[in-house]
Amino acid sequence: MAVAKAKSAGLEERLAACPVPAGGRWISAARKAAVARLQAMGLPDRRDEYWRFTRPDALNSASPAPAAVFENSEKPVFDDIDRLKLVFTDGRFDAAASDDPVLAGVEITRLEEAAKSDIHWARDLYGVLEEAGQTPVARPFAALNTACATDGILIRVSGRVNRPISLVYNHKSDASDVNLHHIIQLEEGAEMTLLENGPGAARFSKVLEVDIAKGASFHHIRAQGRDHERLAITHLFVRLAEESRFKSFTLTANGRLTRNEAVITFTGDNAVAHVAGAALGDGDFHHDDTVFVTHDAETCESRQVFKKVLRNGAVGVFQGKILVKPGAQKTDGYQMSQALMLDDDSQFLAKPELEIYADDVICSHGSTTGAIDEEAFFYLRSRGVPAKTAEDLLVLAFLATALEEIEDAAIAEDMRSRLEGWLERRR
Repeated sequence: MAVAKAKSAGLEERLAACPVPAGGRWISAARKAAVARLQAMGLPDRRDEYWRFTRPDALNSASPAPAAVFENSEKPVFDDIDRLKLVFTDGRFDAAASDDPVLAGVEITRLEEAAKSDIHWARDLYGVLEEAGQTPVARPFAALNTACATDGILIRVSGRVNRPISLVYNHKSDASDVNLHHIIQLEEGAEMTLLENGPGAARFSKVLEVDIAKGASFHHIRAQGRDHERLAITHLFVRLAEESRFKSFTLTANGRLTRNEAVITFTGDNAVAHVAGAALGDGDFHHDDTVFVTHDAETCESRQVFKKVLRNGAVGVFQGKILVKPGAQKTDGYQMSQALMLDDDSQFLAKPELEIYADDVICSHGSTTGAIDEEAFFYLRSRGVPAKTAEDLLVLAFLATALEEIEDAAIAEDMRSRLEGWLERRR
């Protein structure tokens, strides 16, 4: 009882700072249920198993610390990609900076608009995957987001979307505190690509719930960075039906605190899910990837590939779990987390896990931490490559495995150029 009381400390103040918005019957019911879940679990603290490596204090506080807006002349990510752009500035939809959603050729609705109605197709998904993802690990900030999110994008896809849909999150106010909640439903045989980029806010919370029907494919690429003082907590909930495919890649550069959680569940046979990430941290940088993959169907494949490059006291965290339920035979699960340490001051904390209740599976995990390969470095130097350039080349080679998870060659090249630019600016 004392522990529960301690965990609930500050929750009332946190909820008061982001009051539950009014809305129609369907969303009011979902928000009320989310508040009840949050009150039952309380806010996280360092005694929680999945928060041992990341202090939640800044996320628990009623208001965020000011985060300076960083201005630069670098071309925005994905600017050279033919895409449909939807822009949010400090959590508010910016119609003037956005393309007309009708041009996407799919059903797109803003959460703020859908929430005014008493019934909407998103009723069957909003908060549903988030609630399922609370077991066996509590995710309080996801429930808080479901309760308090004021806007987001709801997308229903019935065919193949010809160009990516791009969500851009601008940060203009140094005190903004934002909750966005997106829903994507891919019907049988549908396919789409979602791009995300931008710092979002001084403190940015985002939940993305994705339901992938039989034979459908969803590609997800996002870039996080720019404004270094920002805080971010994101949740990705994915449900895969039979023969569906999901691929996600995240590039993170800068950010005082970033925690990305992914909860992926196989519910149909012969499905594939790959989730990957590349993070570059310099100085006051804490980056946490927490992934939970549940195999609850036969002959499914999952891949987790995360690479982090750290220096000047930066901290990287990886917590990844593969749960294979009884009956999930022929599961193929792979998990790899690696860190490249460019000095002796940085830290990488890893917690890979396998929990298997089926006997005909192939599952493996590994985690390594090391420095630049001295032989490879000497080889490049001996052929006239300057020391800093040689180091950058080896860093890019280290990150290449994660970048290979991006299927679109143009987007992969854009991500690669961003990595090169980040390294060049810090030589």
